[in-house]
Amino acid sequence: MPKRIGLISLIFVCSLWSLPKAAYAQALIPHTLQLDAAKLEQQGLSLAQEAAQLAQFQQYEMAMPRARLASQLAPKSDKVWFLLGGLYLQTKELDSAITALKKAQSLNPKNGDVLFALGSASFQQQKYDVAVNYFQQGLKLKPNDPEGLFDLGNAYYMQRRYSDAIAQYDQAVSQDKKFWPAINNIGLIKYEQGDVAGAIQQWQSAVTIEKQAAEPLLALAVALYNQGERQKGLAMGETALRIDDRYADIDFLKENLWGDRLLADTKKFLELPRIQAALQQRGENTAAPTPQPTQ
Repeated sequence: MPKRIGLISLIFVCSLWSLPKAAYAQALIPHTLQLDAAKLEQQGLSLAQEAAQLAQFQQYEMAMPRARLASQLAPKSDKVWFLLGGLYLQTKELDSAITALKKAQSLNPKNGDVLFALGSASFQQQKYDVAVNYFQQGLKLKPNDPEGLFDLGNAYYMQRRYSDAIAQYDQAVSQDKKFWPAINNIGLIKYEQGDVAGAIQQWQSAVTIEKQAAEPLLALAVALYNQGERQKGLAMGETALRIDDRYADIDFLKENLWGDRLLADTKKFLELPRIQAALQQRGENTAAPTPQPTQ
C-alpha cells in the first residue's frame, strides 16, 4: 500500500462532521447586504460537511471548491482547515496543504492528526528531517497511534535509520496486530540488509493477515522465485498482479519504499515471459468492452 498519510486520515477528518445540512438555496448568495456572521459560519460548516462527504467517495475535484469556500466562511474552524489541508494532500498540492494545515495547527495546537498530516506533506517533499519532527510531535499527543508510529518508521527508513524504523514498525504492530503494512516494511528492510529468510517470514505474516494485499504477495513471490521455488513464486506473482497491477510499475514500487536490491530482483521477475503474459492478459481483459444483453 502507498506509504503516505492519505485517504485513511482524510476519512478520519470526514468522520468529524455531524452537522445538519443547511438550506443550500441561500448558501452561496445572500439575499441581503446585512450579512450575519454566525449564519455565514454555519453555512461554511455545512459546505465543509458536504465536501467531507464527497471526499469519502474520492470526489476531490467536487469537494475542493466547497472546502475552500468553507474556509472563507468559517475561518476560525480548525476542522475546516484540516479538511482543506487533507484535500490538498490528496491532490498533491503540497505547499497549499502545508499552509492550510499550519492554519489548523494554529487554531488547535493539540490536534495530533494535524501534525501527522504535516509530517506526511514534508515526507512527500522529501524533507525527512522535518517529517520526523512533525511525526514525533504528533506522537507526543497520540503516543499509541499505529499510523503515526508507522509514518515515523517510514521517515526513519528514508534516512536509512533502519533499526529505528523497525522499532517504530514493531510498536505500530503492538498497537494493532493486523497492521500488515508495518510488517511488510520490516520485510523491505530485511531484504535490503540481505536477510532474505527474515524478509520472507515478514511477508508471509502480512499475507496471512490480508490475503488481498498485493504488495507483500508480490515481494514474497520475487523472494521465493529467487530462492529456487520458481513455480510457487510465479503463481504468487500472477495472483498479486491480478489484485493490483500497479505493482508492475517500478516507479510505483519506488514510491512504496522498495529498496534497490528488491527493485532489481523485481524488475527481472516482471520481465519473465509468464508474468508478461499475465500482464498482457489482464490488460486485454480490462480493455474489453462489457458485453451488452441481447434483446
